[in-house]
Amino acid sequence: MGNLFTEEHEMFRKSLRKMLDKEAYPYFEEWEEKRDVPRAFWRKLGENGFLCPMISEENGGLGLDFGYSMILTEELERVGAGLASGIALHSDIVTPYIEAYGTEEQKRRWLPKSVTGELISAVAMTEPGAGSDLAGISTTARKEGDYYILNGEKTFITNAIKADYVVVVCKTDPQATPAYKGISLLAVEAGTPGFKKGKKLDKIGMHSADTGELIFEDAKVPAENLLGEQGKGFYYLMDKLQQERLIVAVEVQIEAEEMLRLTTNYVKERKAFGSRIADFQNTQFKLAEMATEIDIGRTYINFLAAKHIAGEEIVKEVSMAKWWISEMAKRVASECLQLHGGYGYMEEYEIARRYRDIPVAAIYAGTTEIMKGIIAKQILK
Repeated sequence: MGNLFTEEHEMFRKSLRKMLDKEAYPYFEEWEEKRDVPRAFWRKLGENGFLCPMISEENGGLGLDFGYSMILTEELERVGAGLASGIALHSDIVTPYIEAYGTEEQKRRWLPKSVTGELISAVAMTEPGAGSDLAGISTTARKEGDYYILNGEKTFITNAIKADYVVVVCKTDPQATPAYKGISLLAVEAGTPGFKKGKKLDKIGMHSADTGELIFEDAKVPAENLLGEQGKGFYYLMDKLQQERLIVAVEVQIEAEEMLRLTTNYVKERKAFGSRIADFQNTQFKLAEMATEIDIGRTYINFLAAKHIAGEEIVKEVSMAKWWISEMAKRVASECLQLHGGYGYMEEYEIARRYRDIPVAAIYAGTTEIMKGIIAKQILK
């Protein structure tokens, strides 16, 4: 880890691991089967001071640096991708929007209970007809007196069903040119008239993660729930996507590390043709190749985390990390499953779950193709 994590960071990690050993690992397979992480677990994380570590003390948090958020993501991901996705999104992707752009009243209303795990948050960008093209969203919010009338549908939303409040990306000026200048962010609370949760989506992997649809039919949202300035939503999103993509890169890096660990243990125990699978040269070459790429990923992740903590702009670099590590983890998943042989295809083996969970990382928070486009623009500008 180099100089990235201090003794205080490692104390945080040790305490978190101790809690997860007791409260998460024994129950995770059950949560996967039930397609649900209990709210009680969220509250335990909050009660023990692990949620939203970067939120300032005046807003109910601890005011810690990104290193603590990175540790939270890493340790949750080691349990399973379905556990990490929703909690990391709430803790270090959604709540930063409230702290950065919210009014003092908005911060008081949502942040302290987000830190304790009493409130769960989501951010709603993707629509049935618009994913990577944020400027192409069709959800609209029309100002009428003291309210916005919100209409539209969102899909593939993490924490959709459990969310107590959602940061909704919408168009307050559908006629704006260019289109992104008409985008705003509205915080919509559960129970708002006209706002309803759609179906919980049945995914290939990440089964315990809450992913669903959100529907707005003349939803009456108080104007005071506007985050920041009207028409500035796209700029806010671009500002915060750097940390979101770094979080995703951390998640897939851990997946690759865990899959290699599982596979190394397996090939040392499993025998074929009278020898351990680990003794075959092909196996050794595969392990060497994967270990090399994984170490390169880890070195780059730590390098970027240090720059992010220092407040540097790393848009190009985090885009590189997000696409390369997510694609690397897909390669690792395939190789590790192959080295497990037929057992790798059995649900009782952890590698099967990890294999299912990993492909979506190259899609959400910006596809591999979008990342490459951002990198090219940064190089050419």
